[in-house]
Parts: sequence; structure tokens; C-alpha cells
Amino acid sequence: MNDEIVREIDFSVFVLHHLARAWGMSVPDTYSALHDAGIIEGYLVPCYDVLHTLGSEYLVEDLTDLARERGVRL
Repeated sequence: MNDEIVREIDFSVFVLHHLARAWGMSVPDTYSALHDAGIIEGYLVPCYDVLHTLGSEYLVEDLTDLARERGVRL
């Protein structure tokens, strides 16, 4: 596994834990919600280069808004 993939996975796990805490959900349930809405493969990983430079509060806010737009019930 190359370094970029490892960094993307680490970042995704970091974001999942912050979202789970903010949403009051388990990490597996948070992952399922994001995966089902296409947010992980369609936004989080492809936009890693920009997103990883942002703070956790902004990421939680941004991803919460996107999840709501895509019909995720929080």
C-alpha cells in the first residue's frame, strides 16, 4: 500500500470518529451513512488534498451539511 493511500485512510478514520462523536452515532453507523450517501468515495477521498488541510470543526460542519443534502438522517 502506498503512502498516499495510507494517508487517505488515516484521514477518513479521523473524520469518521469526529463525525460519530458530533452525530452521537457509532463509528460503524457513521461509516454506513456516509458510504450509502456516496460521501466517502465521492467526496472525502477524492478531495483529500484540500480537506486534510482544514480543521476538524470545519470538516464536521461541512460533512454534516453535505450528509443532510444527500438525505442522511442525523
